Amino acid sequence: MSFKKSFFSICICIIFMNCSSPSIEVTEETPTTNSSPNILLVIADDMGLDATPNYAEGSIKPNMPVLEGLMNSGITFKNLWSYAVCTPTRASILTGKYGVNTGILEVGNTINTSETSVQKFIDNSTGNKYASAIIGKWHLSTVAADPITMGVDYYAGLLTGGVQSYTNWNLTENGQTSNSTEYTTTKFTDLAIYWVEEQTKPWFLWLAFNAPHTPFHLAPTNLHSQGSLPTDASSISTNPTPYYMSALEAMDSELGRLLNSMSAEEKANTVIIFIGDNGSPNQVAQSPYSRSKAKNTLYQGGINVPMVVSGKDVSRIHDQEEALVHTTDLFSTIATIAGVSTSSYENSTSFYPLLSNSLATSRDYVYTEISKSGITGYAIRNATYKYINYSSGVEELYNLSLDAYESSNLIGTNLSAEATNAKAALIVEADRIRS
Repeated sequence: MSFKKSFFSICICIIFMNCSSPSIEVTEETPTTNSSPNILLVIADDMGLDATPNYAEGSIKPNMPVLEGLMNSGITFKNLWSYAVCTPTRASILTGKYGVNTGILEVGNTINTSETSVQKFIDNSTGNKYASAIIGKWHLSTVAADPITMGVDYYAGLLTGGVQSYTNWNLTENGQTSNSTEYTTTKFTDLAIYWVEEQTKPWFLWLAFNAPHTPFHLAPTNLHSQGSLPTDASSISTNPTPYYMSALEAMDSELGRLLNSMSAEEKANTVIIFIGDNGSPNQVAQSPYSRSKAKNTLYQGGINVPMVVSGKDVSRIHDQEEALVHTTDLFSTIATIAGVSTSSYENSTSFYPLLSNSLATSRDYVYTEISKSGITGYAIRNATYKYINYSSGVEELYNLSLDAYESSNLIGTNLSAEATNAKAALIVEADRIRS
């Protein structure tokens, strides 16, 4: 730690480099302070709105004081859309592209390492101003070198989507794989703390926890408030919810440990972004969602996920934001935080202005896709209406302002002129996106 602090106090000349691309415009942005902000992106696995404090959905909530503290000091976004499962969501953040443009539409699809990652984009645009790491769940390929190949300085974590045991699993660190018997959430946090302490320049840490993804389990008792529950498979399968909650609470505890490991100065100079990667698993889905409208579906319970942004230069305090946002938008937003002015990139639209201005303009439409069992589909919405289309020919249309949880499909009814026009406009926009 002392080496880091003494070395970090020496100012380094930073060279801004512009990279050209036919699809974007990149301009230099002069930092407003002497120290560029650190960026911490925390991705929670399988955490829907119904399992997140301070969202109206769900009646059983985990005890997550650290996350609630971030909400109290920042912005809670109400209309972030992800993908219905984790792999395409992670690809959308990494590349700023929809799955239709990367080929990543479902679990098992593999990222093409020729894609420009957000880490590489920041490096190319700022002259390697930032140190970068991905720690935790990767789930975009099984090749150990891929994160490094794509421009990440350091990778340590779980290459696959899940584990059979949270205390007996394969840890990959910069290309080498070994067995770990430490609880995954704790191990990822240990690695994150060590990496942050070693940095001598601004850093971007992508920290992806894999709990509470199945298998449901009881997290270490010192990390949660669910009590000493029985750990036999029958008890867990009969009522998985408290076990699911224990893993969420453990993640919150360990996130708190990471933040507390930073000096007050470093923490004050860090932007923290917390998101869920898709909706809650159907076994633990809560009203107003049902098991058939949770993770792995295009309904709100599968794709409308939590996001909280707090920290450096977030001037909206304890505020809520209704703007339409997509996980692709994290690409250009994070790049802007890092000093690269990128109002848009590929399918990514920066929501950076919303961090300080509730009246800033935002998307008119938000879009997502799904592929499973040989059927593909997409969903698209504007401020009021949502349209779903499957390759099987099934169509659905909802007025979300009146039917927020999609109980009444308007297709097959006598559509109003407003609904007819909205459906047509949504299809035109979806066709443009998919062309």
